[in-house]
Amino acid sequence: MSSDRTYHHGDLRRAVLTAALDVIRTEGPAALSLRDLARRAGVSHAAPAHHFKDRTGLLTAIATEGYTLFADALAEAPDLRERGVRYVRFAAEHPAHFQVMFQPALYRTGDPDLIAAKERASVELRAGVDSLPSGGGDDARLTGVAAWSLAHGFATLLLTGNLAGAVGDRDPEEVFRALATPAFAQGGPNWP
Repeated sequence: MSSDRTYHHGDLRRAVLTAALDVIRTEGPAALSLRDLARRAGVSHAAPAHHFKDRTGLLTAIATEGYTLFADALAEAPDLRERGVRYVRFAAEHPAHFQVMFQPALYRTGDPDLIAAKERASVELRAGVDSLPSGGGDDARLTGVAAWSLAHGFATLLLTGNLAGAVGDRDPEEVFRALATPAFAQGGPNWP
């Protein structure tokens, strides 16, 4: 390896993020090491610290990117059910981001960019509840929790391989859509 390659990289930040996402997808967040990621990117072991400071900074950047991508994925969905479908699709297309986003012990929860990205995603999720004919009714918060639980639970079970037998060769998005339709028919769930 030449010294130029050791210290210069076209887009080191992106290269380290991409390598980190690959590690998380295959081995989980616990397997991350800045030294290993530097080796994978072909740079000095100290180079990633210039962009992320430490492992927690890297995971904060991954969570922030994840919430930004997530908000983008939800933004064009016309209603609550389709936001749930987009939730499942996001998890399937971005499994490493998904793993990190919902483990706040891994990252700096007070990071301003992360807070902004999470808030934007929350706004998009709430817009789905607001799209119900009753606007979510008096139980809008509970409707949101129910929708989130259904989508997040389904996505998590899908990613961990626990739905393989139940879903079979059917499209997971269509299976989720079929599950979500009765749950949110007629303006939202009926609460006891």
